[in-house]
Amino acid sequence: MSEQLGAVWVIAETSGSKLAAVSLELLGKARELAAYKEGAFTAAVLMGSAIASLAEELIAHGADRVFLLDDPRLAPYQNDLHALALTDLIKNHRPETVLFGASYRGSELSATVAAKLETGLAAHCVDLRIDHRGELVQVVPAFGGTVLGDIFCPVSRPRMASVKPGIFPQPARDAGRTGEVIKITAALPRDYQSPLKALRVFRRQPPALPLEKAPTVVAGGWGVGAEGWHLLEELAGELGGAVGCTRPALDEGWASSEDALIGTSGKTVRPQVYLGIGISGAAHHTAGMKDSGVVININLDPGAPVFGVSDYGAVGDAKKILPLLLEKIREHKGEINALRKPDTPLTRRGKN
Repeated sequence: MSEQLGAVWVIAETSGSKLAAVSLELLGKARELAAYKEGAFTAAVLMGSAIASLAEELIAHGADRVFLLDDPRLAPYQNDLHALALTDLIKNHRPETVLFGASYRGSELSATVAAKLETGLAAHCVDLRIDHRGELVQVVPAFGGTVLGDIFCPVSRPRMASVKPGIFPQPARDAGRTGEVIKITAALPRDYQSPLKALRVFRRQPPALPLEKAPTVVAGGWGVGAEGWHLLEELAGELGGAVGCTRPALDEGWASSEDALIGTSGKTVRPQVYLGIGISGAAHHTAGMKDSGVVININLDPGAPVFGVSDYGAVGDAKKILPLLLEKIREHKGEINALRKPDTPLTRRGKN
């Protein structure tokens, strides 16, 4: 089959009967990239078993076509089988660009498929754009996030990238969109015996509000200390938000889960209000929260880099300020709740 010039594919990821949020986020960016070339289109690849109903959801979020590989052998996810089926599909249809979510599954599958196709893969991208030459620029963080590098794939096709969840906004659902669903027979050897043993993994959602969905994030760093971490959690509870952390706080065991980590090796968050306490502001952390609404930080060091990305800052000992702040917030709880109403939205100020 001839090359689909300008075609941008998104490899959709599923969890149970739902699409992963990162797959929908990538569809919005895929449409943006496809717009640079006349006749280009976006497509999603949907692999699994009994998943046909999800095809319309992909179309509603921006896919022009959906390649549907509905096969019992493709559920649950198994890297070698999915890689065989996807490699064959790409060879037959020859898209120009293929995007994956940089989840555990997407990171593994993208690397395997790139190796089979002998093409380039930019992993854990934080941005994608088309330059003046029409080349795809794949932006990745390096040296702990202190440097952003541009990666190009000028010769090999397809050019492939994995993108961290939460980087791009999810496009609005348009129930009126129409698209084409193309059913594909998965190219899997009949007698293939996988050396892998597929397990079904159940993930129980913790009772706390997911970090990336919280309207308010209270993040703590080294300056909070083990003795003050419970106050940080209480503060987040009073504000109806979630607790985030830096790598040192996670390594020390103050944060209960790696899901709380914000930064290049953790989650990207865009809350209405970000409150950082005892965080110096290393680049690998600020890369994960720089697009928040109102950014407030408390740090003992007046020269801390974190104040460079703050709308409001307070210089002081977080261990002393935190209990006082918690007391004041509880005292003015009614006024704080009023700020959450639609008629009094929080708006972002310019950086100081």
